[in-house]
Amino acid sequence: MKKKNSTKKTSILRFYPYTKGLRGSFLLAAATVILSSLANYMTPQVIRVTVDSVINDEPFRLPGFLTGWLQAIGGRDFLREHIIICAGAALLFAVIAGVTNYLSRTSLAKASESTIKRVRDTLFGHIQRLPYAWHNSHQTGDIIQRCTQDVELIRNFVNDQLMTVVRTVLAIAISLTLMFMMNVQLSLLVLAFIPIVMGFSMVFFILVGKKFERADETEGQLTALVQENLTGVRVVRAFGRERFEIERFGKKNQEFADLWSRLGQILGVNWGLGELFAGLQALAVIVAGVFFVERGAITQGEFLAFTAYNSMLAWPVAQLGRILSELSKTSISATRIFDILDTQEEQDCAAPTTPPLDGDVVFDHVSFGYSQGVDVVEDVSFTVKAGTTFGILGATGSGKSTLMYLLDRLYELPQGQGTISIGGVDIRQMKLEHLRRGVGMVLQEPFLFSKTFRESIADGAGRQDLDTVRRYARMAVIDDAIENFAQGYETPIGERGVTISGGQKQRVAIARMLMQDTPIKVFDDSLSAVDMETDAKIRQSIQENVRGTTILIAHRITTLMNADQILVLDKGRVAQLGTHQELIAQDGIYKKIYEMQKS
Repeated sequence: MKKKNSTKKTSILRFYPYTKGLRGSFLLAAATVILSSLANYMTPQVIRVTVDSVINDEPFRLPGFLTGWLQAIGGRDFLREHIIICAGAALLFAVIAGVTNYLSRTSLAKASESTIKRVRDTLFGHIQRLPYAWHNSHQTGDIIQRCTQDVELIRNFVNDQLMTVVRTVLAIAISLTLMFMMNVQLSLLVLAFIPIVMGFSMVFFILVGKKFERADETEGQLTALVQENLTGVRVVRAFGRERFEIERFGKKNQEFADLWSRLGQILGVNWGLGELFAGLQALAVIVAGVFFVERGAITQGEFLAFTAYNSMLAWPVAQLGRILSELSKTSISATRIFDILDTQEEQDCAAPTTPPLDGDVVFDHVSFGYSQGVDVVEDVSFTVKAGTTFGILGATGSGKSTLMYLLDRLYELPQGQGTISIGGVDIRQMKLEHLRRGVGMVLQEPFLFSKTFRESIADGAGRQDLDTVRRYARMAVIDDAIENFAQGYETPIGERGVTISGGQKQRVAIARMLMQDTPIKVFDDSLSAVDMETDAKIRQSIQENVRGTTILIAHRITTLMNADQILVLDKGRVAQLGTHQELIAQDGIYKKIYEMQKS
């Protein structure tokens, strides 16, 4: 079920739909960036006019309305006497640049954070609806890394690099335009450096992309290793594997560090060359500019303005490589995110139904395998009468849990490989949410969230009042154990229930499922960690207090012997079917297991 990673990078433009309703803020940010850039580029013009036409005697080269305004207030002589006006003009442009820069950043922050929130919400919601098989084929740590680190890279690009791109394009366009207006020859000299820098940038763009993809995948593996180790910390301690796990983490961490070190070297060369070309460009402009000033081809004010624009141009040209490297990393992250988003969610049929789930459960010639050509269950047929208790017995790997996964549609039963129906309706025709709300399951190794006992038992049931919670806890024979804790039902049970025993964890999970009061209840070897006495008490409590259809999967015959019907599986096939008395009267697997467990 695992979807292959795309070999082609995903364009960040695929995030455009997530900007709906926020595009006005993005446009405002872009508009204010343009105004900020224009204001910044006016300051050298103020310096040019001040040096050439106020301090010296060059004619004013200004737009007509400004020339007319200057003549009206007294012209060159007035400005010489009130030179502070020129300083005020430079200050005004600085204020405009500052205000518009503030508006740009606040508008962009609002738009980008809202966009990324939508991406996170969509990604998490999509993962919740992906098939169970998809989750089994992907490492949890890698999924977490995509939902956090990769999304964060997208956020950084949208929040920082996006406007940097706009500023860079504007800086190059405005600087070159103003420079060509002042001196074509010097401008051509500056322009000659840009293709060289861009050529190097493209080379590094390709190199960085490949290296970052490898580093990103390794980081996902490192995260998965940490997550796996923390989850299995009790196994690590129990088998004294601390040194082994530390060494394993150290090797993977070293591989990750080496990848980023090599990536840093490549980026360092890129940035170093960028600075080198910027320095050479500045040196060439100064040498050539002095020559042109001496020949009278350019005024002193124009030369000062030209060097200012050249310095302002050097930054965006040097940034090209960095922007492209960030774009490369962002494209890799986008690919990894959309690798998840492009995976098809679980689908209902064209017209799903929501029938009552209190009818007979029928498996009719069901065959299924997790891999093509290898069936885990083969031609299995049986009926669970509504309101009865049905037991399933079989060796490990005989297909017991697989049948329940198919019943709950955690795995879809392919067409032509039998049918599973409830009350005469094929479960493939039912709405998934309706089916799963009607089939309660307790697994052998139940998962408990990091909550209190009360919250854990009431999880998903709607009601959380203590009296109701206690009633179902008593059914699962866990009430007394909970009361022995210092905080009773308000005691936190820790992540995955690590602070309580396996038997207590199973009983909390049983109480949680019973409180949901589903018409079909499945106990998948969920009494394996409790002693036989507690097992008997739980079964008696369920028999006396619980309504609906009950399916018990177990290895202990004492757990199943009171069931109305018992199915025995052998290597994925139906070996026996009958009551306890009928099965012990037959020579077969059931009788052999019974005799072994009795002795």
